[in-house]
Amino acid sequence: MSFEWKGVMPALTTKFTADDQLDLTLFEKNLCAQLDAGVHGIILGGTLGEASVLTTAEKETLVKFAVEKCDGKIPVILNIAEGSTREALQQARYAQEWGAKGLMLLPPMRYKSDHRETVTYFKTIASSTDLPIMIYNNPVDYKIEVTLDMFAELIECSNIQAVKESTRDVSNVTRMINRFGNRIKILCGVDTIALEELCLGADGWVAGLVCAFPAETVAIYNLAKAGRLADATKIYRWFMPLLELDIHPKLVQYIKLAEAQAGIGSENVRAPRLALEGEERESVLKIINDGMATRPLLM
Repeated sequence: MSFEWKGVMPALTTKFTADDQLDLTLFEKNLCAQLDAGVHGIILGGTLGEASVLTTAEKETLVKFAVEKCDGKIPVILNIAEGSTREALQQARYAQEWGAKGLMLLPPMRYKSDHRETVTYFKTIASSTDLPIMIYNNPVDYKIEVTLDMFAELIECSNIQAVKESTRDVSNVTRMINRFGNRIKILCGVDTIALEELCLGADGWVAGLVCAFPAETVAIYNLAKAGRLADATKIYRWFMPLLELDIHPKLVQYIKLAEAQAGIGSENVRAPRLALEGEERESVLKIINDGMATRPLLM
């Protein structure tokens, strides 16, 4: 299956039962909501997917299940976030065996690699597979910036095709386009600046709150790309208090609470994360419920 790095690609949460098992029934319910809304691909095993606490067997189950349910309609992409090149290479092999159609790659975890090490890490993985790759550039959370000079070397690998742009600097979209033209597809990775980056030429949106509000997220993307910025902006302004839940350290708990309120998820998380409680939960719940009470009518 060939695909383009564009459109709305949800970073899906992993659904758990109350006794900490994969909840595939609820996962399917959410996945169907995404497909019905018209998303263009899904990403498994990201930060929102609680990948750091998933076993390899659980990742295999999720990927194979998603591949079956998507049935070739959209690509299933697996995120790789590992501390060692050896394990990253193994995950890339698994992804292909399980039926994933692409990879999202973070720089090495837990070690702040320099320019040469970062480039070597990415190129080693890219050279080991023919799966298309999106580099995840998030120096705010993961402390390693994938610079333009690094990308100049990385594009020597034909399957390094896209970037999840999460530097929080919207001008980086323009810098990427000025230097590389259309060679690297750009997908915004931060919900609160998505419309801005789409207007500057980003090709897509790796979204978080889409997990709870898929139709509104896809509508913003479609309207922006159709040049209907006033209509897109109206929805975006309504969405912003909810989108801000994506840029908090507890984004997993916050977005899972939103999914639960929307009827397509639950609050269950895996330790060391704990479900929200008390005043914190009530404040987040108010943001979610206020948003749902004023949800825009989509045409």
